[in-house]
Amino acid sequence: QVLLVESGGGLVQPGGSLRLSCAASGFTISSYTMRWYRQAPGKERELLAASGGGTKNYADSVKGRFTISRDNAKNTVYLQMNSLKPEDTAVYYCFARSGWGDNYWGQGTQVTVSS
Repeated sequence: QVLLVESGGGLVQPGGSLRLSCAASGFTISSYTMRWYRQAPGKERELLAASGGGTKNYADSVKGRFTISRDNAKNTVYLQMNSLKPEDTAVYYCFARSGWGDNYWGQGTQVTVSS
């Protein structure tokens, strides 16, 4: 069974940090492009960061604040989020895409940035 399970979300004050984890099972992430998305209430899902083929890319909204990384030995991808802002409040999703067309989504984890 293929699963992506996000964790690490929660409530944090503005300026704080969180690290999200996405643990994969049923497939090996080393063969996949891994991405993080988020979706705020009333807004479209937004691509934040991608890691694959030795490259990493970031949305302008998070560049310099968020870092995607992966531990292939643990079959886990991470999103380190620093200098969090209230507008970062959203549900954060992990996504995996293979070169042969397999796509998998996690269930999401809530991040709330508020004082």
